[in-house]
Amino acid sequence: MFGTLIQKQKEYFQSGKTLPLEFRIGQLKRIKDSIDRNEKIILEALYKDLRKSEIEAYNSEVLVVTADIDYALRRVKKWVRPKKVRTPLMHLPAKSLIYPEPVGVVLILSPWNYPFQLTFVPLIGAIAAGNCAVLKPSEYAPHMSAAMAEIIRHDFEEDYITVVEGGVEVSKALLQEKFDHIFFTGSTEVGKMVMRAASQHLTPVTLELGGKSPCIVWKDANIEVASRRILWGKFLNAGQTCVAPDYLLVHKDISKRFIEALINGIRKFYGPSPQQSKDYARIINENHFERLKKYLEDGAVVFGGEYDKKDLYLSPTLLSNVKQSSPVMQDEIFGPILPIIEFETMEDVVDRIRSKPKPLSLYLFTDDKSVQEAILRNTSSGGVCINDTVSHIVGSELPFGGVGESGLGSYHGKASFDSFTHYKSVLRRSFSFDARMKYPPYQVELKKIKRILKFLLR
Repeated sequence: MFGTLIQKQKEYFQSGKTLPLEFRIGQLKRIKDSIDRNEKIILEALYKDLRKSEIEAYNSEVLVVTADIDYALRRVKKWVRPKKVRTPLMHLPAKSLIYPEPVGVVLILSPWNYPFQLTFVPLIGAIAAGNCAVLKPSEYAPHMSAAMAEIIRHDFEEDYITVVEGGVEVSKALLQEKFDHIFFTGSTEVGKMVMRAASQHLTPVTLELGGKSPCIVWKDANIEVASRRILWGKFLNAGQTCVAPDYLLVHKDISKRFIEALINGIRKFYGPSPQQSKDYARIINENHFERLKKYLEDGAVVFGGEYDKKDLYLSPTLLSNVKQSSPVMQDEIFGPILPIIEFETMEDVVDRIRSKPKPLSLYLFTDDKSVQEAILRNTSSGGVCINDTVSHIVGSELPFGGVGESGLGSYHGKASFDSFTHYKSVLRRSFSFDARMKYPPYQVELKKIKRILKFLLR
């Protein structure tokens, strides 16, 4: 179905057009210029699909992309240089180098929750690394998908970068083709299907998945600041964020005061009726709305719980008395529902987190360094953010990715470049010296050879 398109991109890549540093820098600048020209269209599309306010859409989508482009432009010259490394004595005179080379034609499958950011940030890495790319945005965000298709179509040759729109069948058809790398962002279950399809061609993959990211509030936490930062991270994009705090573990000594602070914070953020707030997004579609509505039955609603199917509105909701076995504690919520669970000891927290698959993110609110170190040592997650939420993924110096069921590989900044790069090892020897002892017939006894090689391989 897409064989001709992929072949054209392979031919474009084989021509060598994408390799020069000047070409890569030019394409990154072209994307930046295109985003600047089409900013209004991008923001309008995000509003139509998710009811994102202009400020939220700009900060969480456009700014993240343009900042990553600027970061790549300042550093790509250094990234593409061959790196000299140490050469063992036995190879001298020689040089050992690592050459970064593009992998070829890549497929980027992006989701609907941050449709612009999660398409273009991987694309920045693919371009900087010198690849061609096929982009497949989610059909669940049709306005953004159409806008991205038009932006790419206007500014780039189809043989170099193209957008393919459509539903599940289109994604399945693309996965039948042989790409040089597949970058997927989405659910763990779909990630498994992507990996199975990729395995048919031994195609390497980067999987940015999800999971139940825990948020721990220790008894010494600043209640006002912690509650505000948790609410922001949880209800950003109506909770439809892969790194949103999925459930809250609050020390019993402060749980009552903390819940009161959360309730007051929601009112301050969104007013007496969040449905009327211009800063509160909507659920993406009816299927996800119905899925989320069922979670309200899994505990006692402490605050919120209102919904309007016609408006795809579900209010910021706090749940208590949730059972570990209930669906809301088994599935990734991916919506504006926050279960709250009390704990007493570090062992309670660690045991609960370890009982679930490794999460994409873990949040901890405390100034107690011993508690911080205990959590860092005894739990595993894609990333950790202490005394804030979500902010650890904003910025290009920290690689972002999961571990175990929450993902494979990482990106952002240099890590994005690395995802789409093969690091080729090169040993360049001289003809000026050639030790005869390495060739048969061997004249030296093994004991002596061991001593010599131990020295030469240092």
